[in-house]
Amino acid sequence: MTSHPLLYDPDCGFCRVCVAVLLRWDRQRRLRPLALRSPEANELLTGMPEHEQMRSWHLAEPNAGSVHSGGTAFSPLFRLLPGGGPLARLAERFPGASERGYRWVADRRTAFGKPIPASARRWADHVISESARGSR
Repeated sequence: MTSHPLLYDPDCGFCRVCVAVLLRWDRQRRLRPLALRSPEANELLTGMPEHEQMRSWHLAEPNAGSVHSGGTAFSPLFRLLPGGGPLARLAERFPGASERGYRWVADRRTAFGKPIPASARRWADHVISESARGSR
């Protein structure tokens, strides 16, 4: 099965913890973590200004060339995860709310990241590293 690159900000502790939670949920290994600004991420996001790249996460469709960013990534992301169908349908039914909710959290990610303990960040880094190694 081809994996879907999930592009995230590797300098954001909150982002790394969120990605690690998603990777643990992803028992079928459909997601592949990919740090923004890496050569592969730059290639996938060709034509997107860097400030837009860093403003949100992105889910790339393998072999299709399409990329879902911010709140629009929720539905295709949840469809990849076990039991995520109802959440995917909810995101599809309320796309404006999905985008506003995503933007609200993303705009405050630094504040959300501050109380995350170092042990949780280390756990997230371990999960991401383990997943990235397993997808090679």
